[in-house]
Amino acid sequence: MAFDGREGSSLLSEDETRQLLAVMKKAQEFEMFEEKQLMRQPLEGQLFKYTNVMKGWQYRWFVLNPELGKLEYFEKEEHKKCYRPRGFLRLLGAMVCPSDEDSQTFTVNATNGESYRLKAFDARERQHWVNRLRATSEYHTESLTNSSPLNRNGHVTTQSPSLNAPPNANRPVEDVSQIRHPRTRIRDSSRPSIPKGHVIESVQPVSSSFSDCSEQLSAVKLNHHLVVTAVESLPSCSSPGNVISSLDKDMLLLKATSSAVTLCLEKCLSLLTNQASINKDEKPSGLQNSSSILLPGNPPSYSSLQLHDTADHTVSSKNSPLHLCYSSQLQENIVSGDEVRINHDDEVEDSEPYTDVELSGMEEHKNVILHLLSQLKLGMDLTKVVLPTFILEKRSLLEMFADCMAHPDLFIRIPEMPTPESRMLAVVEWFLTSFHSGRQGSIAKKPYNPIIGETFHCSWIVNEVASDVAGQHSSDQDSSATSSRTSSASQSTSATNLSSDITSQQTSHLYYCAEQVSHHPPVSAFYYENPERQICMDASIWTRSKFMGMSVGVAMIGKVHLHLLTYGEEYEFSLPSAYARSILTVPWVELGDKVTLGCEKSGYSAAVIFHTKPFYGGRLHRVTAEVRNPSGEPICKISGEWNGQMEFTYANGSSKIVDTSHLPVARKHVRPLKIQGGMESRKLWQKVTESLQNGDVTKATECKQQLEEIQRQNERQRRESRMPFPTKYFHRVGDEWIFKKRLRPGQKEPSI
Repeated sequence: MAFDGREGSSLLSEDETRQLLAVMKKAQEFEMFEEKQLMRQPLEGQLFKYTNVMKGWQYRWFVLNPELGKLEYFEKEEHKKCYRPRGFLRLLGAMVCPSDEDSQTFTVNATNGESYRLKAFDARERQHWVNRLRATSEYHTESLTNSSPLNRNGHVTTQSPSLNAPPNANRPVEDVSQIRHPRTRIRDSSRPSIPKGHVIESVQPVSSSFSDCSEQLSAVKLNHHLVVTAVESLPSCSSPGNVISSLDKDMLLLKATSSAVTLCLEKCLSLLTNQASINKDEKPSGLQNSSSILLPGNPPSYSSLQLHDTADHTVSSKNSPLHLCYSSQLQENIVSGDEVRINHDDEVEDSEPYTDVELSGMEEHKNVILHLLSQLKLGMDLTKVVLPTFILEKRSLLEMFADCMAHPDLFIRIPEMPTPESRMLAVVEWFLTSFHSGRQGSIAKKPYNPIIGETFHCSWIVNEVASDVAGQHSSDQDSSATSSRTSSASQSTSATNLSSDITSQQTSHLYYCAEQVSHHPPVSAFYYENPERQICMDASIWTRSKFMGMSVGVAMIGKVHLHLLTYGEEYEFSLPSAYARSILTVPWVELGDKVTLGCEKSGYSAAVIFHTKPFYGGRLHRVTAEVRNPSGEPICKISGEWNGQMEFTYANGSSKIVDTSHLPVARKHVRPLKIQGGMESRKLWQKVTESLQNGDVTKATECKQQLEEIQRQNERQRRESRMPFPTKYFHRVGDEWIFKKRLRPGQKEPSI
């Protein structure tokens, strides 16, 4: 029978009604208690976890421990009996958020900044996990806020949530303007000012900082009490002489807001205090300086960091000579936001262009490759997958971009072309001849992944007269309708004759600067300039690798911008994707993509197609291109191999052949290692390169892991302090990185 108090008044006496309501209240409380107890029972099961290592969804076995307030996970269910969890989150103050993208995904965000992105099998299971996780989080959060954690640890205790004001807070307030914020306590003149660009070590205990916060919170409570007293001292009703009353809507809202904000601040302080206590108890012995505050201008201290890999086991002791060497080197150079001026007069010519040896002993490395392939899935992103050291080139990606400038004479002759059409043709010719030198050898190998903050500088010395002659030769050939077809042998002879006159002619310099400006995603920014010809080029490129079964595809994400300042023209284009084929046997590389080059001002454009080898028959490294004028009519068609001969056929019937294998490759000029900075590519990777040259793959792997782990530690410290990385030479504009001191029209001095 339905029952409420009004029906009871006619059927039961007042005492019986009171007793029945009390019984019903206790029954309701018992049901709520039983429900809470059920929600605090352990829960475990299989969920998908979006990993940061493989960039994909992986099955993991999750265990919820409500008593400890932890969510742990294992690789498999049977591992929970004999292995430690692969990771865990503390649910104190955690946020559990279902995703809008589907009915299965949800995210658990802990107060320390870590988060898990999880996926259940269906919507019902997701809701079950969300409810249980939220119940555990709310239980521990309420338990904390209702306790006094600072007092529990013997430190300063905050005021209770009742918002009791100090004894002197009961004095009457005649003027609301007397209320002021006690900011003078924060700006204490006895405290020394902190200059920008310094690391502040927390020499005082964490409890001292919370004591200051507690004092400020007490002052906030005092001000809250004064506000409430001032509002309540107003007349209860408005009159012609009193415009505002204590029951005015705005006054009531002011009281409620002040009370809510004060309670919120108190709970936040309680949560932060408890979190600091947990972090202090769990802090590894190696992370002795994790409480230091990083300000712009100074690097963090790496000498106290103990290195760990992704499997949570120690890679190398922090006291090893190799680690101390790298720590000292990076501590001095890795986070300096100041531009380093490079003296190009110190540069010396490389003894020979970069070459790499072919892979040997592939059979002995086959087990490593098979083990790696067994963990990959089709379409998986390989950006964060650690590849074996023996497949590395002995140069950084930043230097590889510089090696693509194998023919600087073709580059700096572009502004010398008299018409927009000839300039577009010159851009296309330089573009197509720039890839053969960047990819050395027939075996696919991978350059070093640059460390954030890593830089590379070099220059080329180009003979101006030889460049002019080459430009004039090309211009005459393009404009003549009766010019004969030029053979590759004559092209080679002409190039040799031009090179032989370099020593007796005036020279021009092409400068290059590159910097790794981001870690995730790994963005490499580079910049070329030649002030004499008023030409410069910059780009910000990041790579995205994908596993494709027996091959790996590497996409180059980003745009390249080439500026001809004299004409106000900008040419925009991208870089083709690369594919490493037959990775299980003898890997080889090819390019495959469609690239569009265009100049918005002149209206000329070009479409370049890098063809991949078909499964049956076909040629390797084939490329075709077509250049069109503003009306859309083709003015030149190109076909051939990008690492061999290419035939240029013009609309007027003339043609020429460019053979990249016979073009002389210009050597870079680089400063010697002994005067390079610690974050310059060759100096930074020196030990890895020397180990690879000596055939010591084990030592090369150790050196590489040291560098990468220090970078991860540095990235983690910046993320915790929410400090962006201070780049030296480039600044971000939208999604691109632009050189800070790009060449200006009329400028004759180099910017680098």
